[in-house]
Amino acid sequence: MAEAHPDPDRVFAALADARRRELLELLARGPGASAGGLAAMLPVSRQAVAQHLAVLEEARLVTRRRSGRQVLFTVRPEGLIATAGWLAARAAAWEIQKFLTDQGKDTVL
Repeated sequence: MAEAHPDPDRVFAALADARRRELLELLARGPGASAGGLAAMLPVSRQAVAQHLAVLEEARLVTRRRSGRQVLFTVRPEGLIATAGWLAARAAAWEIQKFLTDQGKDTVL
């Protein structure tokens, strides 16, 4: 069964928090990290990190896998790529709309 595309609303909500963006940066540096390992690098508890990771997982920006007794989290770049594609398409449409408006043409894209 194919996975659904990330929901842009969830992606934007997840990225709105600076701590979650910091977690994504830390996860992007390696093959995977546990909530406890990430908490050791930050001034927050393991429970707080786990809650942030749950939000990132719901937004499909990270994935989890079990490795022995640990649960390791890894970045899922496709979530950001899909959202970045949506943003790029919107920016291009708005730029075209601005150009047409500047030319005196009434067209809505």
